[in-house]
Amino acid sequence: MEDSKAGFRHLATLFERTARRMLAIGANRLDLLAAEVQEERERLLRAIYLALGVAVLGLLAGMTLTASIVVCLWGRSPLAVLVGLTLVYGAAAAVLCRRLTSCLRDWQTFPDSLDQLRKDRCGLEKLLP
Repeated sequence: MEDSKAGFRHLATLFERTARRMLAIGANRLDLLAAEVQEERERLLRAIYLALGVAVLGLLAGMTLTASIVVCLWGRSPLAVLVGLTLVYGAAAAVLCRRLTSCLRDWQTFPDSLDQLRKDRCGLEKLLP
């Protein structure tokens, strides 16, 4: 009878330690996830602000350059000037579109958290029969 009580206490102690470890691991993973969410948020806001600045200043520079070129070359061939500028701007837009597509394809969200969760899963699979 004493052996079964001792075995039960031992089993209860093991279960309690395992539960505490699992809670600690879960808390650590949530902390990591929260830190990564904050980093992603800050990085995204910084990228949006920079992109807006680039877009506004680039648009102003492009409009000024376009107006200057059109004024300088209007006497020779107005249609050729406008078609040439359209082709240049269209090619630049195509290059930027390809770069944006490449950037979005390679985007990874929460890579450290996901990697740590994979490691945890592998560790648990080794422990469990």
